Amino acid sequence: MALATSAQAADKIAVVDMNSLFQQVAQTSGVSQKMKSEFGSRASELQRLESDLQTKMQRYQRDGSTMKAAERSKLEKDIQSQRQQLAQKGQSFEQDQARRSNEERAKLMTRIQAAVKKVASSQGVDLVIPSNAAIYNSSDVKDITADVLKQVK
Repeated sequence: MALATSAQAADKIAVVDMNSLFQQVAQTSGVSQKMKSEFGSRASELQRLESDLQTKMQRYQRDGSTMKAAERSKLEKDIQSQRQQLAQKGQSFEQDQARRSNEERAKLMTRIQAAVKKVASSQGVDLVIPSNAAIYNSSDVKDITADVLKQVK
């Protein structure tokens, strides 16, 4: 009798590999391409600014001792100004990119959760847990990852 109850309980529990689902869904939905197209021009601008700053710093190190005082002072101010601009733009870029990345993750997670609910409901599963949260998983417990992936696509 206890074995029958145990088997019935196992039929109502399933696991799902959320990490795998998230990666596969992100790849198929083109999230990384979307992010690259959205932030590519700003990344290029930052690279250009950084390269320009490096060039100025090399020039200062190479020619600073032979420059006129006014020219050296102007270059120092230029370098300092460009460092500040690069730091400010870099920080803004990272914050914007992190915000958008979180938005896209949230969209994917919503799609995955809806698919998990639909698959669990259709298969009569009462409880779905992430596979990495289970300390022990017997072979009786259903893994619905593949079914959820089909549902999301």
